Amino acid sequence: MDSYSQLLEKIRIPQPSLQKFAVISIFEKLRSAPPHLNPNSDPGTDAITQCLHSTSASVLDQSVRELCRLVRDSKLDLSRGLMELQSALEASDSKFVSLFVKGIGFLVRLGFQKNLLRFLASENHPFVKVLSCRVEVQTELVQQVLIFIMQSKHLGMVEVCEFLVPFLNYSIVRMPSSVSVSSFIRSLMSSLAGLCCSIPGEAIPVMKLLIGRLKFFPCDNAEDFTNISHCLECIVDAYVVVLQQLVEMGSQLLHEVQLYGVELLDAMFSLCTNPKHTSSIENILEVSRRILIVQKDLGLSYMPELSTVTLSLFMVLVQSELEHEQFLEVKLILFLLKWKNENEHDVLRDAYDLNEELLFIFPAISLLSSPSKSVKQAATDLLHILGKLSNKLLIAQNTGKRKGMKFPSISTPKYIVFRLLQHIWLQDLSPLSGSFYLNYAPAHVTPIRDKHYVSKTWSSLVTDHLHRIIARRKSSSISQSQKIFLTDMPMILSAIACVLVMHQTDGSSSVDILANSSNADPKLGVPLLLVIQFYNHIFSTNTGVDFHGVLLKLLELLPSLASHPAIIPLIIQTLLPMLQNDKKPILFATAIRLLCKTWEFNDRVFGTLQGVLQADRFTRFASQRDICISMAVSICDICRRNPDRGVDLILSIAACIENQDPLMQSLGLQSLGHLCEADAIDFYSAWDVIGKHVLNYSANAMVADSLCLLLKWGAMDAQAHPEASVDVLKILWDIGTSQDFRPASLWSKARASAFVALANYEVEHLERSIPDFKDRNYEYLVSETDPEVLTALEGFEVKLLTFEHITRRRLVKQKRVSANKIEKLLDVFPRLIFASERREKELPGAALFCLSFTKKDSRKPGAAEDWQDVQAKYESSLVDIATSLQLSRNTLIAILSLQSWKPFMRRWMRAHILLLDAKLQTAVLDKTPKAAIEILKSMTAIAERSLPRSAENIALAVGAICSVLPASAHAVKATASKFLLDWLFQHEHEYRQWSAAISLGVISSCLHLTDHKQKFENINALLEVASVSKSTLVKGACGVGLGFSCQALLARADADDNAHPGKETYKIEEANLLRKIIRTLSELISQFTPSSADVLETLSVSFPLGSDHLNSDIAGEFLGSTSENLEEDVWGVAGLVLGLGNCVGAMYRAGMYNAILNVKALLISWIPHPTEVTTMSKDHEILLSVGSCLAAPIVMATCQRFELTDDADLEHLLSSYKELISDLLSIKRFDTFHQSLLMASCLGAGSLVGVVLNEGLHSFKIEHIKELLLLFRKSYSDSNPPLIHLGAMLGVVNALGAGAGTLIEPHPLSSSHASSDRKEASYISGPLITNAVLEPDLTSLVQEMFLVAQNSDANQLQQHAAWAISFLRQYLWVKELQNDGSTAENDSVGSKTVSQSFPEDSTVMKLSLWLMHLNYLRTGDVSHVNTVSSILRCLSHASRLPPLDWGAIIRRCMRYEGQVAGLLVQDITFERGNLREECLLFSLSHANQFDPLLSFLDELCDIPRLRMLEPRLQFFVLSHLADLVKIFSGSRVVKLFEDVAELLSWSTCSESCNSLEKISFRISCWRGLKLCLDESSHHSQDYKSSMEKCMEFLFTLLPCAHTEGPCQGKIFEEWSEAIRCLEKAQQRWLLDLLKVSEVNFTVANSQPFETVKKIQAIAKLVQNGSLPLTVLGKLKACLLDCRSQDIWDALTEVSITVQHAEGNAKRQWLIEALEISCVTRFPSTALQFVGLLCGSCCIYRPVLIVDKFTVLSDLPVTLTSLLSDSTWMTVADSVVSYLWASTERIYEWNKQLKGDCDQLPNTQPIDTSENDIACFILLVMYQACVSLKHHLPPEKLLQLANMVVPANMDVHELHARLNCDVKSISAFSP
Repeated sequence: MDSYSQLLEKIRIPQPSLQKFAVISIFEKLRSAPPHLNPNSDPGTDAITQCLHSTSASVLDQSVRELCRLVRDSKLDLSRGLMELQSALEASDSKFVSLFVKGIGFLVRLGFQKNLLRFLASENHPFVKVLSCRVEVQTELVQQVLIFIMQSKHLGMVEVCEFLVPFLNYSIVRMPSSVSVSSFIRSLMSSLAGLCCSIPGEAIPVMKLLIGRLKFFPCDNAEDFTNISHCLECIVDAYVVVLQQLVEMGSQLLHEVQLYGVELLDAMFSLCTNPKHTSSIENILEVSRRILIVQKDLGLSYMPELSTVTLSLFMVLVQSELEHEQFLEVKLILFLLKWKNENEHDVLRDAYDLNEELLFIFPAISLLSSPSKSVKQAATDLLHILGKLSNKLLIAQNTGKRKGMKFPSISTPKYIVFRLLQHIWLQDLSPLSGSFYLNYAPAHVTPIRDKHYVSKTWSSLVTDHLHRIIARRKSSSISQSQKIFLTDMPMILSAIACVLVMHQTDGSSSVDILANSSNADPKLGVPLLLVIQFYNHIFSTNTGVDFHGVLLKLLELLPSLASHPAIIPLIIQTLLPMLQNDKKPILFATAIRLLCKTWEFNDRVFGTLQGVLQADRFTRFASQRDICISMAVSICDICRRNPDRGVDLILSIAACIENQDPLMQSLGLQSLGHLCEADAIDFYSAWDVIGKHVLNYSANAMVADSLCLLLKWGAMDAQAHPEASVDVLKILWDIGTSQDFRPASLWSKARASAFVALANYEVEHLERSIPDFKDRNYEYLVSETDPEVLTALEGFEVKLLTFEHITRRRLVKQKRVSANKIEKLLDVFPRLIFASERREKELPGAALFCLSFTKKDSRKPGAAEDWQDVQAKYESSLVDIATSLQLSRNTLIAILSLQSWKPFMRRWMRAHILLLDAKLQTAVLDKTPKAAIEILKSMTAIAERSLPRSAENIALAVGAICSVLPASAHAVKATASKFLLDWLFQHEHEYRQWSAAISLGVISSCLHLTDHKQKFENINALLEVASVSKSTLVKGACGVGLGFSCQALLARADADDNAHPGKETYKIEEANLLRKIIRTLSELISQFTPSSADVLETLSVSFPLGSDHLNSDIAGEFLGSTSENLEEDVWGVAGLVLGLGNCVGAMYRAGMYNAILNVKALLISWIPHPTEVTTMSKDHEILLSVGSCLAAPIVMATCQRFELTDDADLEHLLSSYKELISDLLSIKRFDTFHQSLLMASCLGAGSLVGVVLNEGLHSFKIEHIKELLLLFRKSYSDSNPPLIHLGAMLGVVNALGAGAGTLIEPHPLSSSHASSDRKEASYISGPLITNAVLEPDLTSLVQEMFLVAQNSDANQLQQHAAWAISFLRQYLWVKELQNDGSTAENDSVGSKTVSQSFPEDSTVMKLSLWLMHLNYLRTGDVSHVNTVSSILRCLSHASRLPPLDWGAIIRRCMRYEGQVAGLLVQDITFERGNLREECLLFSLSHANQFDPLLSFLDELCDIPRLRMLEPRLQFFVLSHLADLVKIFSGSRVVKLFEDVAELLSWSTCSESCNSLEKISFRISCWRGLKLCLDESSHHSQDYKSSMEKCMEFLFTLLPCAHTEGPCQGKIFEEWSEAIRCLEKAQQRWLLDLLKVSEVNFTVANSQPFETVKKIQAIAKLVQNGSLPLTVLGKLKACLLDCRSQDIWDALTEVSITVQHAEGNAKRQWLIEALEISCVTRFPSTALQFVGLLCGSCCIYRPVLIVDKFTVLSDLPVTLTSLLSDSTWMTVADSVVSYLWASTERIYEWNKQLKGDCDQLPNTQPIDTSENDIACFILLVMYQACVSLKHHLPPEKLLQLANMVVPANMDVHELHARLNCDVKSISAFSP
């Protein structure tokens, strides 16, 4: 201190020179002082401080200078120097402030030049410190800033300006609001602007600095806007001067300066559109004009970048309401347009583009109604130029190459509007992104399930959106945001639509936007009128462009404008001159129509309209047809819309009706009909007046149609006016049944209208008024073919059916008596044959059917001894019959024997149960197993000790008893199988083997479906014996057994089997067994037929076997064993073929359709041709003919039932049988083989006729049947061997349906069979016994057989005749025989009761019989498919039907379309497949009443059959699952759903189904399941779980919800149906199905599709209220922490859901999403979701485009717009707080990527995949914060202003980065 004390004392001497010297000395000493005295030491610091805090001016001045020198010479740190000066400044007197500021300024310049003061934060900036310390510094500080710029510019003006940015930001943002501060800012800005004028070549960075600060100016009050306005003026003045100087200098910077001019204009216009800017913008508009004018005056060219100024002006203009502002804006755009158009080249270039100036069309037109003349004139001038642009654009649309504007990376409202317009115009917008927010209406307006947005255009969606908001406004339920929308958006939407009116495809739909915008904002009504006139002129002058449709639609808007009261005088004023100009009829007629349409909107014009429509005018304008028609149409419209007004025109209506012009008359009748409908006038009073004028209705279809519409209203008072109503009904009937088709379409409509009218009248009245009504009605219905008429006729017929049902007679049931002589004979047959004595030894076959030892009162209790005696009789009969019934090594007779033993065993079982009842004292629930096991023990004991002839019969009886037992008798069947298996392997006893093999097959076919072990054991045993046996007969019997066993393979599972844990395993084993059986039989048979070896080999190879299969040498061994005695082996070979034929049912269930066709073809080929019979050699191949004759009917029946054959095959096969039988009879060769072949061919022919006719699907000529019956008679009448007699007789009874020789249950016979065929028919399509034509022949045959059986010299012939008749009796009287004479249960088919409740003349009976007799082979005209479909629809509505064989009827109808398609009249169209659908609908309607219909549906819904159906029917079945569930049993429903799942799986993998069909499969299934769930209260839990499994499988097949392409609409429909279905499911199951865990998100890169799909489903279910929003909320954190490319579709769906949520929930989602963005690894995902949510809720939603890029680009606009809504303002601070936090994180992340800083601690790192868009995200966040700066505290706002952000980026590059993953989700969709 002592070193400086003396010198410091000297500075106090009041002598300036001494003071200065002392100061110099001090600092010189400091400069050279040792470390302990240098400036940084305490003494040095104290010395400097004392010098700088002196009160002497000279001391301070010199001290500052010396300090600066110290710093300059590096003797003192710059920061220390600044600190000392700042400290002194704060403590100094105000008069010394400038001195210290200058010193600081010098040090700042020095530090900047030495690069010591770069990149300073605001709080550390020396100028900021100076400014913030005291007010007095402001003036000098401004000067120092200017000096700093001038002296530092050589270092780079850009760097200089960057240094000043924190200072300027602080000056604008942090300075407290006061007059002095405002003055400083204005002074600073004006000084900097003035500085630019002195350095024009370097002024651009400074101007950019100034322009960049404008967005941070406070805008809270008028004073703030005044400050901004002043600054703008200064900047503009400087800009003008600089531009002028640069032009004079010829600088190269002119283009850059022009660009900054555009930037300046943008900044200025953004202030104009600021919602807080309440003062006039006139000043801004004026200075803006200066910027443009100076450029043009200086000769500068118009630059394309000025288009953004044009768009800014558009946004300003649509918001302006003050006339002087509107005038300035229009003048400004006029100036720009004229300047732009001065360059001819630019004009030509722009003609191909969509000019942004076209957006001004509607605003300019709206200004034409301004009260200001100057505004009107300016608008007119503008429209003149825009009209020229429009004309050029219309022409260029077809010739030019379209180009589009490039948009900046960060959106503003002006760019959003024009971007949408450009995308629509260029048609480069996908439906999903272009109208995303509008695709989804609010849930309370349009349910999710009814939204089909895919097919709608943007225009139609905007129209719907406006409709909804207007509707809500009318109901006073409009929200605040919707109010803002109606205030701000109609003008913008109208401007866009006004341009799109000129678009080639969207022109018409855009007119709707104009109409609805005027409804939304009544102020737009008058402009809309002017728009119509404007485009009328534009389109009229462009004759080369066809816009007549758009122009017509614009003209149609004229009447709608009448809703604006101010426009009515204008409309009337426009129309009156037209109404007074009758020299131009078209103009006059048009004016009338426009006036009428105007009345529809405003009743005030009715007086004028009524005067125009006076009745006398029809006479005046009688020669002007156009005028008269226009008047008549207008009258009709008035009567329809307001009948009260229509009554005022009643004379005019009468004039129309009295007119001779058909069209006029038609319109008059329609008008009168409207009045009668509203009961404005009495119908019959009017009819009395006009009836005489419409008598010539038959001459014109239009008149007839309109007359029907009128006459419909006579139904109400028909009873009160009986005579008049009769005339009315006759007219309607005459029109409806008219056969005049001139032209067909018009008469079709008239006839349809007639039946619609008739349906309004009571049926009793119709019957009284129309003679022979029922007959005529029936005849007309069955002859009508027109679809339109039939549709109307159906309603009429349904009413008749309902009436008949209501007025029906009481149902009377009575015992069915024998319908014909055959049944009478069969009724007495047992009493005549077995009346006097036991003849079971003489007639063993018949005895098995007829012999009974129980009495009629057998149900009464009796003594045990009596029943014991009965048992003894049965055992005795068993022995006697088994001994007498000779099988003769004949496989067919063995099958007949087994079939005959079944009724015998059934009676024995019943008797034994009664014996047990008498014996047992305790009650036993089920005595059947005990009785069966006792009988079985007795039988096996007898068999063991019997002779071979008896033993083989008893072995067959063992199989028979098992077949009549219930499936649950496991023990009995196991015991029988064990016994027979023991016999089967006794190779030394052939008789035991072959009979046991057949019985084992029968037992295997009737085992319970869960008895897999026993079934597999039996089949494997048969396969083994077939492989190793040396006997051809045994091999054949094994083949028969294997064929019977196949009937149980792959059979439908019941409820118990469904629960079996190894069900699928057993199913696979059964399929393998089937393959083994078919291959074994194929290989064995192939050795007999070299010509068919290839086909059999193919069949064999297609069923590969495992290693356990038979030895490959078996075929050779087999052939060797049969080569010596072919005739004896014929039935063994036949057994193999018969077995193969019996396999086709299992083959069908296994889906082996080609194999079935191969088997069918083989069997038919093995039936010998007649030419081969005479030369027939006993070779190996001919042996196959016997078996093929027996097997062919079985295979053909299966193929016919499953539509695998056609009628030609059946006709060919029947013809082959006839020719073979005839030739065999003619050659008279009766060796064993020929006997066997003739027997088999007779039985086969009879079986074919029986199965085909009983099914009722095919018709045979009666002539052919008669020929066949004659052959049968000849066969058993001539002296032929007994075997032939038996075959012929069995052929007769099989033709009648007996089914002898097959173990398949015969088709049941209808109880109404007596009238099933007409006597005049030449074809037969039903059971033979029901045919009236063949009844005499059949009766004669049966009588002959009956007489032979009763008394014959030939014992064997008698035995065969009795046996054959017994088969027939068993078939016809099956229920009585099974119940031993007891009363049978009644059912509709096969029932022994008949109904007397259907009169023959009833409509339902006539239509039912017509369907029953439907046959495409009938002579005469073929009934049209449309007619059949219509009748089926009518009968579907019938409450009940006659008891016909509906199964056969429906099966015939199913085939009908395919049979007659080529025979129908070509000019009457029909929808292919519709008839088959109607068949199913009919079956569903009546399946509960008729078992055959239930059986038909059951068969159709089995998986093998389902696969074979055409897609349309498959879709139908799937969509009607609910109907099937109602009629199927519980176990069948479970199987149904399993089959549905299998069908879906098959369709997914099937190459035969295209993408649309696969989607349709799933849609139908979802629809059907949804209907099932609707009925869930009636469902058991058993099949509810099956339904849920089906839904789970369906859900896995769901594609991406937002898929674009040809299947887009179908996929949306599939999702809609899926959501409808899922919303019905139980919530617990639903949540399990849609469960998404954090793991799903972490591994989303591997399977993102499933995760996205679940989230989409959850979101959709939340939308419709099925799930709470909280379910979705739980996924929020995970969802927003994923890569957006993976879950973009989920984001969009969730945003839709949240959009429709309650207000508080939406706000919470927004806050939490922004909060998540602060921590997520993928901030772009969270911000995209925020963008989606903001876009969906802000007023700009109709004009927003949605993709991964634009939702971010638009975020600054959408978020700002959203938070400006009063309902969202409550959360604005919280939202902005999280927004700022996320922005800070993004900013630091960007700095980290650039290497400017390290990773922030305690924050989750951002994923590297986000790096490519880091700058863009920062730009988005920065701009969003700037837009919401008024919500940021000052310190945050200053940080924002000081952020260094990138400039605008390349939009296309950003699009590529964000949308690079084009496959995204779709790559994973199925």
